Amino acid sequence: MSQALNELGTYIEGKRPDCVLAWDVTHGELNVDVAPSSIVGLVEFLKVDSTCRFSSLVDITAVDYPGRAKRFDVVYHFLSMYQNHRIRLRVSIREDQMVPSVTDVHPSANWFEREVFDMFGILFSGHPDLRRILTDYGFRGYPLRKDFPTTGYTEVRYDEVEKRVVYEPVSLVQEYRQFDFMSPWEGAEYILPGDEKDGAKETEAK
Repeated sequence: MSQALNELGTYIEGKRPDCVLAWDVTHGELNVDVAPSSIVGLVEFLKVDSTCRFSSLVDITAVDYPGRAKRFDVVYHFLSMYQNHRIRLRVSIREDQMVPSVTDVHPSANWFEREVFDMFGILFSGHPDLRRILTDYGFRGYPLRKDFPTTGYTEVRYDEVEKRVVYEPVSLVQEYRQFDFMSPWEGAEYILPGDEKDGAKETEAK
């Protein structure tokens, strides 16, 4: 499989050197880095080329790297049921940069791109209806960005007095904002049920 993917990567780079910035095969998967301006052309090529035939768009997502100048990677996953191959395309963009929509090539990208916009705030130029899809219309921020607070900004509840849904600022006491990620096996003072047996065994061994 690895040899077939290497051959496929070489083939795609040879056919579309204008689109492919770099490619590699890692953990048995073909990854291709693409410039934002070339994503639509490469996606269309991968769909119609007889050697590729990546006709199924599996998913579009993103990864946030706050420390980078190009903060986001927009990631596309495609499947070729004809060739039994998968491919991952990566587009690196700045926070203020837009990505061309691929909905004209794959109509199923419509909701995927809306989800990426909703969760990361990434804009897709040419999208027919780019609006939030998972959060509410008045939602503030983008939940999958690394700088989004774990508690969010607002909380929603149904008010029995007003007989409607109300939005209020998050008001958690401080103790709920502090999380103890230390494992009980890393020096914590409390013992989980069953751990005392291990302690007894160590005593016997000594």
